[in-house]
Amino acid sequence: MIPSGADAQRIRVLVPGTGTRFRCGGLSVALQTARLLSDLRPTEVVTYRERNGAQPFLADLLRQEPAPGQGLWIVSWGFDVPALLRRLRGRSVLYQAHSSGYGFDLPPGVPVVAVSRNTLGYWGDRAPRNPLFLLPNALEPQWFERGARASSQQSARPIDVLVQRRKSSAYVLNQLVPALRAKGLNVEVQDGWVDDLVELFNHASVYLYDSADHWRCAGVSEGFGLPPLEASACGCVVFSSLNHALADILTPGELGHQLGCGSLQHDVARITAAVARPADWRPAASDLERLLTPYSEGALLHGWQRVLNELDELMPRLQAEPALRSVSLAALRRRRWLRAARRVVNRLPGWLPG
Repeated sequence: MIPSGADAQRIRVLVPGTGTRFRCGGLSVALQTARLLSDLRPTEVVTYRERNGAQPFLADLLRQEPAPGQGLWIVSWGFDVPALLRRLRGRSVLYQAHSSGYGFDLPPGVPVVAVSRNTLGYWGDRAPRNPLFLLPNALEPQWFERGARASSQQSARPIDVLVQRRKSSAYVLNQLVPALRAKGLNVEVQDGWVDDLVELFNHASVYLYDSADHWRCAGVSEGFGLPPLEASACGCVVFSSLNHALADILTPGELGHQLGCGSLQHDVARITAAVARPADWRPAASDLERLLTPYSEGALLHGWQRVLNELDELMPRLQAEPALRSVSLAALRRRRWLRAARRVVNRLPGWLPG
């Protein structure tokens, strides 16, 4: 086990900064992770680009604490991960992996906590000998506490169809939204900051989320896809693309429906029908609670406790012996080529194996 004591058990969650320029889903998840882990062990948020008075700064801590140091560092900011791992070499580090496709490799022994099966499979292929764990992102308590998904709360809503402009495809914004409005539906395209997203979602019957084009252009994956879950927690009927991690949480016809399903008019017909009779397109209340429960903070906290207990046993072993290494793709292909060449040679006339 890792030696007892606050310093040995300390967890540090790395983010580039906490100011408005870094505001995004990745920052929200990192801060939520730090908040939850603080219930299990001493935890602090550490910044590495932006200095402020509220959090310690990475460069200062590295000067004060020579490697290997104590505690566990958590990195998550995709494009920054390779550089952070170099700076933290010799220390206990965990990678909380959201999106996949950044193209870097991980050093042997660095554990990965994937937030989706899509990302877990990516690292299971790219780093099969690294320790791999699965812990999905969690909905904040407000979505469970205030989301209007109970049958008594699902009366007529002022917004027929809600779309968030950010990440939405040109198909949704330029074709589907005008077609739905032509049918007389009240379609709201939300843009910019909203103080109370729960209240906004509670006022919508149908929610559209189509991020496939956005992430294909970005070259990385949809890491988790919280908005469809948030909409479901508020009783919305969800129509969504099924790219990357969205396929983890959305089963077409069960929780959510495919958006961009082959035909514009088919989409219009299904969404119009969902606005008219949303109960026919939503899961039953008991089924919805069952589907949402794994994404509660309580479930995530239990998962983190399990992962930390395993890391308590694993990390000292990684420090005491060489970590298992994944065979490189070049080496695997060379082995395959040699096996194929040997089979050809063995078939040659007169060839007698030695």
